[in-house]
Amino acid sequence: MAPVADRPRALSFDSVAPQYAATRPGYPPALFNALAELVGRPLAGADVLDCGAGTGIATRLLRARGARVVALEPGAGMAGELRRAAPDVPLVRGEGDRLPFTGGSFDLVTYAQAWHWTEPARSVPEALRVLRPHGALALWWNQADVRVPWVAAEDARLAPFSRDFPTTVAEQFGPFPVRVSTREVTWSRRVTLDEHVHNLATHSHFAVMDPAERAELLTANRAALARLFPVGEVEEPYRCGLTVVRRIDG
Repeated sequence: MAPVADRPRALSFDSVAPQYAATRPGYPPALFNALAELVGRPLAGADVLDCGAGTGIATRLLRARGARVVALEPGAGMAGELRRAAPDVPLVRGEGDRLPFTGGSFDLVTYAQAWHWTEPARSVPEALRVLRPHGALALWWNQADVRVPWVAAEDARLAPFSRDFPTTVAEQFGPFPVRVSTREVTWSRRVTLDEHVHNLATHSHFAVMDPAERAELLTANRAALARLFPVGEVEEPYRCGLTVVRRIDG
């Protein structure tokens, strides 16, 4: 699914799959309300392909809305966690740049935290190929809200070691006959400091880091947070950016 240069990072999630399943944030109900609005149909009863499904976080939330979901995941470790969490979900091993499905199979193709591992020159035509008429491609990401001072300070501490991915990708669709809609949903969750740090450790830039260097960096970050949050809990604020893509004639 990933460009060649990023493929080791894309598959690095297999090494942290159980931790990913345990600590990564989900998505708020408002996101799925916005998704249904921009797609122009209820999620209930929709045939959905969830690409780069990982441990199934979005897959399960889409199913809870009544969608019929097929999960697509390239990584063995991540797919194993998805299978344990949702054994009745159809799971296909494959990549977003080469979708192993016939044309016109789905009402909705989704990428939750996963579109940046694809090559749009290949993944956009593939998504459009497997969509039914009036179908849609939907992409979304949780990003830490750096407008909050403690998040901005953490971001500054970790910035030399990390790479974030954009919440808006509309420019990637310029060459294609599509229309693009966007929405942002803000939300938060309360977790312990340990859960917060373990979540950070599942991000690809840390997963591929030297273990000793990673431990030193994240321990220092936790110590800085502990001075701000002596109770040992933190409210993680997120900005969830949603992009919905539909054919101009759809």
